[in-house]
Amino acid sequence: MADLGPRRSPAKRRAILDAAIKVFTDQGYARASVDAIAAAAGVGKQTVYGHFGDKEQLFLAAVQEARTVVGAAPAHEPDRPAAQGVAGRPIVFSGDPHDDLTALGEQILDIALSPRVSALHRLTIAEVAHHPELQRTWRASSASADGALVGYLRGCDADGRLRVPDPAKAARQLSHLVITEGRVETAYGMLPLRPERRHAIAADAADLVVRAHRP
Repeated sequence: MADLGPRRSPAKRRAILDAAIKVFTDQGYARASVDAIAAAAGVGKQTVYGHFGDKEQLFLAAVQEARTVVGAAPAHEPDRPAAQGVAGRPIVFSGDPHDDLTALGEQILDIALSPRVSALHRLTIAEVAHHPELQRTWRASSASADGALVGYLRGCDADGRLRVPDPAKAARQLSHLVITEGRVETAYGMLPLRPERRHAIAADAADLVVRAHRP
């Protein structure tokens, strides 16, 4: 195990993830091989295993990486303090639950409908009958993306702005509302979503959640 250290460099990890996203989306999950991903990344197969363990874990990491790259885009005014939004994306909260949840919902749509994430999701749908582990993988990745919503709703419950006995459930409901609406309107990421429509979808979902959890 001592020889794994040098292989776990950030540069190699990024190269492997970039290669994995491309190979998975080009070839599908079943046909994509660790050998092909290693070759595309310019590393040895054992280096891939050293970083990620197996193909399923690599797919999960690829989904998370695709979301993180989109989430890293700036979304706030640089002279104002920003909190951490979806997938680590910065966001400036107003303090009004409806407005803040709308902003978080728009971030969720930006990430869920981004070309890479959409392609990986379509791949999951196409392969899930033959590889049910992909659904578990996708569900785990989706749950990790709801952290900012959970934290915000927990804060609203603590200071009395909303009454949210189960922040994780409420976050999941809002996330599912905006993502499902967005995917239906864009044919699962194949068609563009106008900014004003994206805002309306997020605002409608925020309104439902706020109404359901008013003190």
